[in-house]
Amino acid sequence: MSEEGGRVFFARARRAPDRDTEIRLTSVGVDIGSATSHLAFSRLVLRRHGGEAVLVRRELLHESGICLTPYLDGEDIDTDKLGQFIAAEYERADIDPDAIDTGALILTGLAARRRNARAIGELFAAETGRFVAVTAGDALETVLAAHGSGAVAASFDGETILNLDIGGGTAKIARCQNGEIAALTALDIGARLVTFNDAGQVVRIEAAGTVLLTACGLSWQVGHAPPDDEVKGLATRMAQCLFEASGAEPISPLTASLLRLDAMQDAAPPHFVGFSGGVAEYLHGREGRRFGDLGPALANAVRLRFRAWRPFRFNDYGIRATVVGASQFSVQLSGNTIYVDPPETLPLASLPAIRPQIDWDTLEAPQVQVAVEAALLRMGLTDSEAPVAVAYDWQGDATHDRISAFCTGVAAALRGRSPLVLVGSGDFGGLLGTHLRRARLADSIVSIDGVRLRELDHIDIGALLEVSGGVPVVVKSLIF
Repeated sequence: MSEEGGRVFFARARRAPDRDTEIRLTSVGVDIGSATSHLAFSRLVLRRHGGEAVLVRRELLHESGICLTPYLDGEDIDTDKLGQFIAAEYERADIDPDAIDTGALILTGLAARRRNARAIGELFAAETGRFVAVTAGDALETVLAAHGSGAVAASFDGETILNLDIGGGTAKIARCQNGEIAALTALDIGARLVTFNDAGQVVRIEAAGTVLLTACGLSWQVGHAPPDDEVKGLATRMAQCLFEASGAEPISPLTASLLRLDAMQDAAPPHFVGFSGGVAEYLHGREGRRFGDLGPALANAVRLRFRAWRPFRFNDYGIRATVVGASQFSVQLSGNTIYVDPPETLPLASLPAIRPQIDWDTLEAPQVQVAVEAALLRMGLTDSEAPVAVAYDWQGDATHDRISAFCTGVAAALRGRSPLVLVGSGDFGGLLGTHLRRARLADSIVSIDGVRLRELDHIDIGALLEVSGGVPVVVKSLIF
């Protein structure tokens, strides 16, 4: 690493580790959910291969206890109690927060919709380590749960596995094929859409709970103690909605009204059905206690509705699937050369990606500018001066004239936005960043490589890692 005039440039010849050298990162996943909150710590081992850092091994270091998500009232989550829980689990794991290299804080289900969700994200992003990605998207949560449950890995053998992650406020469904997620969806079905006190009286009804109760012809109110047959009827209707959303039957108007993502397209039935999330603990027979919600009744209804359809596949990470996925599957490392100036520019969170349609045969600055401006327009980003991540796949020679044309055109299109962020899939991050600085085309520059982005992706870029000279990134895809 050389520093010159406040610049920080990582050159491959100077800082890239040997290709056989392992890069070890300590990662944390924090899941703040509607019903429960918990953590998982992992060690990630990466090796450089073809200009990219490839994840070669994962090791789960510590799983926290399960904390019932604390609330100050019906709407606000108690951040003080959550902070105490997080601190205690770091001590139990014997891990210093300063030793965390990367990770993800996931606000899931109804927790993501609470009034202080942003405050929670900011609090824990500051407290849980050097770089924690704060995310709350249904699609990302579905992906993490499918990975963390082992469904994605199990599908490498040619068997299609449908993973249902049923939590407190939402259910996430992923169809896993050939080691990938072929389709996914999410809907407002969960154990804590209605909650009860120790006397069996209703304490709270979420909006989706009201929709379901109405569809069942029930008129529960706070303080009402519903009979067991009505609870069973509500759970049966919820299981039917899950069955339809899984592609087993046509989607009814009720199920359509509860979808949070587009419905999955018709496909052949899966070979196995797997479950994760809090409700899965009952399905797996690992939990028998009651927590004042619909969990046991919903688990029974799901078991009855699904068991005659396809065989079940059980796993070790029911309620912990999302947090294990967050700690092990959300992180990439940047490529061989990056340029960051000034270093304090990082971390950056949730930058929208644009992919300008560049004519690499001509590669002239005006054409590049038009392409970038068209991409901004296509993504609806023309009315803001917030930074974006310009994704590119460099083609052709990296001559001075071609680099100059590309950088000049991009800088012209993004004038007024700071920092200027470039994300490439090849090995050109350092070259482009250096040119942007020498040509004085931008005041603040982040140019990284070894990462592929698509339009509709968002990217988090973490602080520089001393261990590797790279930066951790989390790519959040809004469609799959």
